[in-house]
Amino acid sequence: MKWFELFSVAGATLVSAVTIVVLYALGVRLTAIAGDVRNTPPSWTRPLSYVCFGLCGLAVLFGLYLIIPYFHK
Repeated sequence: MKWFELFSVAGATLVSAVTIVVLYALGVRLTAIAGDVRNTPPSWTRPLSYVCFGLCGLAVLFGLYLIIPYFHK
């Protein structure tokens, strides 16, 4: 059995899953900070939250690109 390939795929899966979850959680947190009416949040929180959501979506689309063989032809 090819153990190195198994562990490299498992490691890549773990890293990509953690990256997507962290980007999404950071986007949600920044959106909550930007929507806080009690304090005046910094002006960069809402655009940065949209960037986090966009990067999360790009990571999901890239994963779909890697999985679906029709795109590799």
